Amino acid sequence: MTRLCVILIAMFRKHLVDLLQRGPMSVSQIARAIGESPGDVEEDLVHLFRSLRHGELEGVVEGAACRKCGFVFGADKLRKPSRCPECKSTWLTEPRISIRERE
Repeated sequence: MTRLCVILIAMFRKHLVDLLQRGPMSVSQIARAIGESPGDVEEDLVHLFRSLRHGELEGVVEGAACRKCGFVFGADKLRKPSRCPECKSTWLTEPRISIRERE
């Protein structure tokens, strides 16, 4: 990877940090805001969360939830699941991601 690519990736992730510090957003909202595919955004978020482990900021994921029965999914997935394991409904909210200062 060239030095320019590394610099561009670092600038992009910094923009992502600024965007997510404003408030929680879903992967699809982030993708629309920055003009990237949700898959690319998810990949960048995984790398960003890994690099945040060593700093003063932390990534926070509010798990997806079923709108029918209220089941809340774990915070380990960044994309919306296909259906609820409890009631089998597909009426689900997307996980919401934000960045805040570490407590």
